[in-house]
Amino acid sequence: MPAVKNNSSAKIRCGIKGAKKLSAATRISIRFSEVDSMSIVWHGNYAMYFEQAREAFGKKYGLEYLKIYFNGYYAPIVKLSFDYKKILKYGDDVEVKIIYVPTASAKICYEYQVFVKGKSGKKILAAQGESMQVFTDLRHNLVLENPAFYESWKEKWLK
Repeated sequence: MPAVKNNSSAKIRCGIKGAKKLSAATRISIRFSEVDSMSIVWHGNYAMYFEQAREAFGKKYGLEYLKIYFNGYYAPIVKLSFDYKKILKYGDDVEVKIIYVPTASAKICYEYQVFVKGKSGKKILAAQGESMQVFTDLRHNLVLENPAFYESWKEKWLK
């Protein structure tokens, strides 16, 4: 039987070579309710940590979800990936760094890095990932061109 080739890619394809990248960070203290029966952070909570980073980014750079909504759009996530490097435990203080990856397409792409402090105090990469959001109108129809407000936002921040 021939080998099956996996054409799916974990890497989300975004980015313009040489383009300016914007970043933000947020700090999170791991709560008891976020750990599982193995006493480590349940894998599904990383999506929530990435969400908190997106909100911090939006607040810092004026790209909040309500701004998108009040301009007549939604920005649903269509791709989300995680790579787990080190377990996180209850009580860990982590930093989630988010990096906006510019693209010419009508989408919003981010990369994430989750850091935890090691015993020496040095930051250790615990997880990383990516997300892609597209634009829809308020009736959930896919928008294929960048909305005017988003083009203006990119002009302001990516010059």
